Amino acid sequence: MSAVLVAVVLSLVSAVAYAAAAVSQERLASRSPGSGTLRLLASGAWWWSVGLNAAAALLHVVALKYGPLTVVQPLGALTLVAAVPMGARLAGRRVSAVEWRGTALTLLGLGAILVTASGPAPDDVLSVPEALAVAGATAALIGVLSRPGARPGLRHASASGVASGVASALTQTVTVAATDRSGPLLSVQVVGVALLVAAFAAGGLLLSQTAYRGGLGGPLAVVTLANPLAAAVIGLSLLGERLQGGPAGVLLALAGGGLASWGVVLLSRATPVVAPDDDHPVAAVLALEPGSAAVEPVLVPRPHGPGHLTTATR
Repeated sequence: MSAVLVAVVLSLVSAVAYAAAAVSQERLASRSPGSGTLRLLASGAWWWSVGLNAAAALLHVVALKYGPLTVVQPLGALTLVAAVPMGARLAGRRVSAVEWRGTALTLLGLGAILVTASGPAPDDVLSVPEALAVAGATAALIGVLSRPGARPGLRHASASGVASGVASALTQTVTVAATDRSGPLLSVQVVGVALLVAAFAAGGLLLSQTAYRGGLGGPLAVVTLANPLAAAVIGLSLLGERLQGGPAGVLLALAGGGLASWGVVLLSRATPVVAPDDDHPVAAVLALEPGSAAVEPVLVPRPHGPGHLTTATR
């Protein structure tokens, strides 16, 4: 089995684990709205979701050892794809036509990206100066995106996606350098870059929480798309990763990215969301899919208001 195929398989399993954890967390939150930290710590369902998240993160790290960033990171969008049928089945409803279209477009786009981005297992890493330069530029960009002003949701979502994508790129450097066996396991490069990974991962999580205060659909799509874009920029510019097929391959990758982006936007708009209601502490927001012949309730997010819960990505 080739290294890239190993990375793809690991990424697929990771995405399914992330999706299962997110759906589990959403259902737990809907059953126990406003639960305190101590009650969560006493919940077996919550620890199950924590275990799934940890397993998914570990699989993602191992995938970064075997596959290039341009392959592994876009596959994170499969978390949304996997969460759709899981959430629909647990909610006792059918997958809507919009969700099927979003899934098909996302899969088609990711397929095109995989064809052009397939390459050897990563063997190049960021040096300490390169990692510091990437960290400095990323911190400056996050500062600009996080400044006070209009539309904080989309700007904070962009900052979150960039922070998470850079954290994954730096994680690949730590993973490859630590398993290379050409130097000490706890070298300055490994330890220093690992600290940067922790900082950007935590920052991405906090920024995503801020982004979702103003709504769900747009911020969720921006986070999902900014993450692989930031990682791909680092991979192509600093780690020697290349797209296959020359100019035609570049065009195919751009077309695939466009299709996947469209699919992610459709899925993020159709993702089941729990929002507060006057009669119940937590209630689903129901709507009818436009143009649907059958009267079938479809869960959709409210465009504004606090209390949104959703299936989140890395």
